[in-house]
Amino acid sequence: MGSCVFPVFIGLILLQIHKLSECYQIDVTADSGTIVIFSKKPGHGLNCSMCKDEGPSQTCNSNLRLTEAQPTTVTFNCSQPGDVFNVEINQEIDCLTTDCSIIAVHPDSTRFLEFTRTFTWDLKVQPGKVFQLDFPSPGMRQIKPSESCPDKHTYTITVYQRTGPANIGSFCRNGTISRIQVLYRGRVTLEVPRGTDLNPSDFKVSMGPTATGVVEMDVRLPRGPFSVDFFTPNYAKGYYDEQKMKWNFAVKPMHNFTVQFQHYTPPECQNKKVVCDYALGDKTSFTVAPTDTQPANKQGDFSLTLTTCDVKSVANVSGLSLNFNVEVFRSGTPYLWTVDLWNKEGLSLQIENKNPESYCEMSLNSVTQEKIVVPAGTKADLSFLDCPMQDLQLTATKVIDCPSVSARDLTIPTLDPSLPLPLHQFTWLLRLQDQGTVDLMSPKGSKLHQSLPDKQCNERVSLLISETEGSSIGQFCSVAEGTIQKIQIKGNVSITVTPKNIKDLSQEKEPFLQFGISPEIMENVIYTVSPLISGPMYLATPNWPDSMNPSSSASWIVYIPQDYMAELLFSNVSKPKCDSGHTEVSIGPLDSQGQTQSWREDQSFPSPFVQQQSFYLNMSNCEPKSDRFAVLSKISLQKETKKLLGIILAIVGVLLLLIIVTLIVVCVIRKRKNKPKTNRSSIYMPRGKPVLPGNAGFPKSRTDNESHVYASIDDPTMYRHSDKNQPAEVDNGAWSNGHQVDAYHPFMGPTDSVPAATDSSAEYALDRREGDAFQPFLNPPNTFNLPRPRSPLVSQGSLGFEDRRMMDNALNTFKSVGDINPIRLSADESRLQPQMDSDSDTHTEPEYEEAM
Repeated sequence: MGSCVFPVFIGLILLQIHKLSECYQIDVTADSGTIVIFSKKPGHGLNCSMCKDEGPSQTCNSNLRLTEAQPTTVTFNCSQPGDVFNVEINQEIDCLTTDCSIIAVHPDSTRFLEFTRTFTWDLKVQPGKVFQLDFPSPGMRQIKPSESCPDKHTYTITVYQRTGPANIGSFCRNGTISRIQVLYRGRVTLEVPRGTDLNPSDFKVSMGPTATGVVEMDVRLPRGPFSVDFFTPNYAKGYYDEQKMKWNFAVKPMHNFTVQFQHYTPPECQNKKVVCDYALGDKTSFTVAPTDTQPANKQGDFSLTLTTCDVKSVANVSGLSLNFNVEVFRSGTPYLWTVDLWNKEGLSLQIENKNPESYCEMSLNSVTQEKIVVPAGTKADLSFLDCPMQDLQLTATKVIDCPSVSARDLTIPTLDPSLPLPLHQFTWLLRLQDQGTVDLMSPKGSKLHQSLPDKQCNERVSLLISETEGSSIGQFCSVAEGTIQKIQIKGNVSITVTPKNIKDLSQEKEPFLQFGISPEIMENVIYTVSPLISGPMYLATPNWPDSMNPSSSASWIVYIPQDYMAELLFSNVSKPKCDSGHTEVSIGPLDSQGQTQSWREDQSFPSPFVQQQSFYLNMSNCEPKSDRFAVLSKISLQKETKKLLGIILAIVGVLLLLIIVTLIVVCVIRKRKNKPKTNRSSIYMPRGKPVLPGNAGFPKSRTDNESHVYASIDDPTMYRHSDKNQPAEVDNGAWSNGHQVDAYHPFMGPTDSVPAATDSSAEYALDRREGDAFQPFLNPPNTFNLPRPRSPLVSQGSLGFEDRRMMDNALNTFKSVGDINPIRLSADESRLQPQMDSDSDTHTEPEYEEAM
């Protein structure tokens, strides 16, 4: 009967196959010290059976108890055994023979999800002792037996007494009970319904001190206002034993408590009475009856001990049943304040306690709240109890519906002067009725400055500008030396002003910004900036240092002053890996005449980038797959060098020209002063005095040149002086450039005597040929054919030199061999001999002195 295969007729073979498909089989292995029990629910699954093992050893029953730590096959002959059977996992914790140190209890959450599970822990301690259960924060909350927990995890504690088991109570998580002590023996049960994931509280078990009652609970009451209910054991059924029950309450400072008995059923006592003993701290204690007024508006920790009586042993006699409530609330006198925002269009207030450790209690219209919000156009009564002013933060928000109007100022409206708190923050929400752009400018002729790590805002207030979707544009302030003329933002805008060097914004009467409405722009944000000459300017992408919004763009219009150029440096760049699209950075001139350059995320940015005129900078983000797109740029102005360079070059050119002219003049003067005097020849004049015409010889001496060497000499040239029919004007090439070349002629002057040179001051006269007509000495055709002197005063290489060895014949041949005969000059001739320069063989053109 326990098998999935039942005896059937052959004609019902299809039914047998169907039955096989409805079987359910699991393998179970019990942990050491753990018992797994399968039990059938009363009145369910009459046709569903459960069997252990397979084959001949298979046994079937409605209940199955597995205690051995070995695999066991459990087979159900129904497809949904969770509807018919429950599973109980039991574990025993015995502290009779050991000191039973703290044991953490953590039930297995992975098994039997298709069944309703009941986890049970049987606890035993030494007689007269209690077992102690410690629950993690925030603790446990007691509920009525008929209630269930929101998370479907219900804990039940049972105590075993001589008179029988008693239910201490049912509990849920997230409560105020941190510890429960139970006398002698007991059981903790956790029940989780079928299909619910197990998420238990890992409580701890230990053996506690000597018992003073059947149960004792430690309760930590939170800050008020707060109230919580408690129930006596076997609530609603009645408790019959003469025992004590105790509750210890820890109350927060500056709080009062009140105890109220909500529902009380007195027992029928044989002797004694039910009493309630209260202990307030360590000194005050008193006793009251359950029917008396319980303590109210008391302060400090306290304990309540309920002592029952011996109930009569008669049928249908009621036992003790009590449900009481403990309420905690703040003590002291609150501060009251009425806020009226009827006439403050679009203005709302928010008050928040920034110190969670304080005991501040705030109420709005008598309702305690952690944060107070007074909506626009309403009136509210506020209450503050034990709230230090320094712990409270007041903020205000004003909504402005922006029509298409001219620029307006953003100022803080006047608040109630009785306001007990300083205004910490003020926010404007600028909402556009149609698609458009919000233009933000700094008032008073100043400009905006963006607060960045290298240049923070140190002004009285700071302005946080954001898009209404929550994306931040940046932190700004108004300064005299700002660089941002205007910020244009597409769509609605949020502007939050926060004090930095002041305490109360409500005292500020001057406008913080000006705003206007303009047509919608393509970019999300456009900055209009003018860099300063005095220092660099930084440009940061919106939401710096975080990433720009996906698929968003921002532009900067940069105006460069005249005679300056801008150096753009990308100092900090974070590039994303794009899922779709590309990031792009583009730069171009404003006049649209220059070239636009752009770069993507997979390209390197130039650094630095120089612009000599006003330009725009645009950055757009992609749809990032990872990382972020954020760029910090720096612009520095430098003086333009074109005109200045021209002036400098002109001045340098003039100076160089002056230096060159000066050097030429100095060189000429120096050359004239240091120029050596040329060799001179003494030429004898037939009818005059000797003159010193200078050296009229060849540039080279005869010893240095070969002008006197001929390969052949034709007869007419050789004997031209003998041919009287030859005209004197025809030289037949004997003259070269006005100089006679290697044609010797007889000396036509006197040969016997040489007139002595006199020391007369008269000038030497030149030769006069025809009618004593004056002939200039420097006329080569006539002057260079003068008779040569007998006593030369020049060097051997001069034309005026005459060798005495030559014969006085037609051919002018040498009459003898030997050394050159020196000619001794007279005293006058030797005096006229020119000084010879050390460099006698220079190619300097000879100079001639003309005698008048």
